[in-house]
Amino acid sequence: MTTPTAPHQALLQLQALHDALLRYEDCAISASEVSQQAHNSQALLGALPPRYGQVLLQLLNHLEASTLAAEESCTFNQQELRDNLYGWVEKAKEQLATT
Repeated sequence: MTTPTAPHQALLQLQALHDALLRYEDCAISASEVSQQAHNSQALLGALPPRYGQVLLQLLNHLEASTLAAEESCTFNQQELRDNLYGWVEKAKEQLATT
């Protein structure tokens, strides 16, 4: 059995993060679980320039804070934050493709 290469592992973690965002949007997991998925994506974060990790952590902090502030969690309007996170995923995918 072969071990995935670092770039391949980064892409797998990016896909897992994207999938976590989709599950969050469906209210299947919490914002903190999305954040945990991102924090566990060390191959992904290591393959990207440091500013990507900084931006991702800021977005996730805003997402978690907005969820805590809203009594209804997923029913709170967080579309802009989710759009920004999906945008981050797309930019990260483009960045990984150029490395």
